Formats: sequence, C-alpha cells, structure tokens
Amino acid sequence: MKIAVIADIHGNLAGFSAVLEDMKKQKPDQVRCVGDLVGYGPFPNEVIERIRREQIATVQGNYDEGVGNDLMACGCDYKDEKALELGSKSLFWTQDEVTKEHKKYLQSLPEKLSERFDRWKILFVHGSPRANNEYLFEDHEELPAIVKEIGEDILVMGHTHLPYHKRVEGKHVINAGSAGKPKHGTPDVSYILIALDEKSVQAEIRYVDYDAEKTASAIELSGLPVEFADMVRTGRG
Repeated sequence: MKIAVIADIHGNLAGFSAVLEDMKKQKPDQVRCVGDLVGYGPFPNEVIERIRREQIATVQGNYDEGVGNDLMACGCDYKDEKALELGSKSLFWTQDEVTKEHKKYLQSLPEKLSERFDRWKILFVHGSPRANNEYLFEDHEELPAIVKEIGEDILVMGHTHLPYHKRVEGKHVINAGSAGKPKHGTPDVSYILIALDEKSVQAEIRYVDYDAEKTASAIELSGLPVEFADMVRTGRG
C-alpha cells in the first residue's frame, strides 16, 4: 500500500502541478492533502479547482479556515512585526481573490481524517491533533505527549513546511513538507510517499524540481508582497 501526502500548496499552481506529475509516476494507491491550499501564492482558485478535479481528500488548514470564513487572522505564528504585516496582506488579498464557491469548499473541509489502511490507522491533520495552527517541528518537546493522546498508529501533518519521519512512543510521526512554499532552503517543492506493509512503515521524502521563477514572477505581478517571490525562489521564509 502506497499513500502520497501533499501539504501546504499555498496557491502555487506550478509547484502543485509538478508534484502531481511526479506523484502519478509513483502510482500511489491513495492520495491525501493535509491542508493550506491557499495563501501567499497567486493562484488560489486554480489550486482549489485542481484539488477538486483530482478528487483528493483534504483536511482544512489554518489558512483555508481563515480564507474560507473571512477571518481577520489566519492563526499563523509570525516572528516579527514585518512578517505579521506581510501575512495580513496575504490573507486579505487571498480573501478578495477566492470565489464564494471556493470559500464554501474551504469551509466544508474536515479538521482531521482518521482512516485505516490494512492493519495501520492513520490520523491526518494540518498542524496537530490539538489545533490546526500548532507547529509540530521534529524537535517539539511535547511530541511524545501528543502522540500518546491519539489512538492511531501514524500521525501525518504539515504546517511547518519541513518534511520528516520519526518514531515517537512506538508510533510514526510524518510531516509532508510543502508542495508550494518550501522552507528547507531550496526552491524544490516536496511531498511524502508512505509505503505500508504488514510489518513496517516507510516514508520517502520526494523533492520535486519545477519552474519556481514562473510562480515568483506571477507573485510580483499579482499585487501580493514581492517578498513572497523571494521566498519561492530561495525556499526560505
């Protein structure tokens, strides 16, 4: 059994399309998305349309919630006032851009998905089982306590934009990275390919090259903060 998991597309249609192209070559049995389809990127409607056309089961990210419900904040954690200002501009631009139909879709997304695949139970969330805007970095000190609280064998999330796979309290914790706004230091987008058999869980981080300049240029022409274009070009921030 192979399950491909996508996260944090953030309106980057070119990055998302490249991930889908690579993913289909791997021939997964199932595909899931752990949220944040929109925000920061110039093509939120097109990304939503593609997710719906591909019929990919998706959980609601904090940005999806903020845009879908026209909230005043997206629940992001900003390191300084400048980052907060940029994030607010991104949120309001995206709210203005996304259609009413697509906002209804974002509102309809579930907070989590708990599914069984053969002998394995997987919990898919955006941030953590506790909140869609909690960042579960690989060294999160409360990760053991969080894992103990869930009944599933595998926890899969996004939100940090940094992919990883580790064992915690006898369970598997997997972050799917970002298919649109990477933070690992290169412009390549990423996703996770999980392979399950009766005895083991393997998670392959797949980095995918794409035309990042196409997205960066579109950001500069869109009215979004130009800083987001540099983030796409460098895979930082």
